[in-house]
Amino acid sequence: MTRIVCLGAGSSSFGQSTLITLLRSKVLNDTELALVDTNPDSLEAITKFANWLNSAWNCGKTITSHLSHKTALKDADFVISSVEVQPREDLWREDFERTLPLGIRQPYAENGGPGGFAHAARNVNTILEIVHDMETDCPEAWFINFTNPMHRICYLIHQYSKIKVVGLCHQLAAGYAMVAKALSPQFGLPGADDFLSTHADPSNGQPMERMAFQALNRFAIKAAGLNHFTWMLELHDRQNGEDLYPRFRTSWQALPENFEPLTRRVFDAFTLFPIPGDEHLCEYLPWVSDPVEKPWEKFDLSLYDWSFFSHHRDLMWQKLEQDLLAGPPSDSYAQTHSEGAVEVIEAILTDANLLWEAVNIPNHGLIDGLPENAIVEVPAIINRSGIHGQQIGTMPSGITALLQREVVTSQLCIDSVVKGDRTLALQSLLLDPTVTDLDQAAQVRDHILNQSRRFLPQFFE
Repeated sequence: MTRIVCLGAGSSSFGQSTLITLLRSKVLNDTELALVDTNPDSLEAITKFANWLNSAWNCGKTITSHLSHKTALKDADFVISSVEVQPREDLWREDFERTLPLGIRQPYAENGGPGGFAHAARNVNTILEIVHDMETDCPEAWFINFTNPMHRICYLIHQYSKIKVVGLCHQLAAGYAMVAKALSPQFGLPGADDFLSTHADPSNGQPMERMAFQALNRFAIKAAGLNHFTWMLELHDRQNGEDLYPRFRTSWQALPENFEPLTRRVFDAFTLFPIPGDEHLCEYLPWVSDPVEKPWEKFDLSLYDWSFFSHHRDLMWQKLEQDLLAGPPSDSYAQTHSEGAVEVIEAILTDANLLWEAVNIPNHGLIDGLPENAIVEVPAIINRSGIHGQQIGTMPSGITALLQREVVTSQLCIDSVVKGDRTLALQSLLLDPTVTDLDQAAQVRDHILNQSRRFLPQFFE
């Protein structure tokens, strides 16, 4: 029997969609699903939900629930993690607001900037405890990560444990959606006028998703770089193999200038199309946080709506409880899409030689000019022997320089937290593109560490 552990099973971002797809999988019929969440209410709700679907769909899964990973890991084959120190939205807002009095206005504060440092840092000790327990309880298991900042967390696992790790992210879908919007007149793809932005706004989600799914059926993108910082290397027609990059370049220029304006400027400057869209691209660039010029206004870089998404999560749980009382599962559950974990697991178990277009794995020479232990996002072939990233080779020198800076910034962040080293923490912040002053960097470091002391005792021992 295959044993799959779902850490953070109550996650509103990944928990439900991953669980639904696991239950629906025919390949995984003979499977035990161990659901783990430290919130007893969330765990109870998601366990009821899983048992409801398991029974209604006759899935035949064995389902257990655990308030701690320590009772769940024994003999696991796969560990799917979307753990986050909570409350996520409140802490994220703090990450953004704490630097404002210090003269730093971050564009997003999730994966890059001082917010990215703080976000990664407070999850380090939790993740390390899990993977070190895995070394004893399930040393051959794969750790499938969804927790952001993706390449920082995956680097932590790769560098400081013996556990096999792969990170999965759906952001390539934003690239597909933007390609579909540009090429929609030529390929007759409906809905382009409704897709206005990649930003995490409730009104953007469904139009972007519809465009992305149309594009996935018609186009093939090859992209590489770092998570939320990948670049389109190739674009082909899936039906006839035609190289569509020249047509895309022309069609992109015809789009309204207010559609992804930062992406537009970066595409012009570096000649390869940046995949993530403005929402995530902005976190890694040195030209979007100047407090005098206020480039976030020029590029319309709206902040994450913390209050809305916190409320949205509450509504999600209410709907789940209502659905459990209403009768059989609706068709919407059967149509839920996986975030990739199920496809990866199935491909490993069945030796499928599956091409998956975006995995986060150790570099090991896949992209020239980046450290061997960097976590890169590349296409990969997945089979019983593992996850085999495609060789990318040399990328344009300007893009490589941007990637190098982010890799070193991220690695210094993680190394500093694992070691409790304030000097390395300072170096990480000094390399961050939003920080422009030595004294400012030291202030930011001390502020983050003091505010996050309960998560980072190693800096105060």
